[in-house]
Amino acid sequence: MALTINADECTSCGACEFECPNGAISLKNDVYVIKAAACTECDGDAPKCQAVCPADAIVKA
Repeated sequence: MALTINADECTSCGACEFECPNGAISLKNDVYVIKAAACTECDGDAPKCQAVCPADAIVKA
């Protein structure tokens, strides 16, 4: 299962992009997105992107 970014909640701060160990997060058309095929939810650890998101915009898909 991959995480997803709620575009309505995302402030486009970019904090999540640099925390992702898999490079699964990128900016597309002024909105951050998570590539589901690359997201491993940090392999059982607490997802790093969720931990740094100030808007709590990253949720389970």
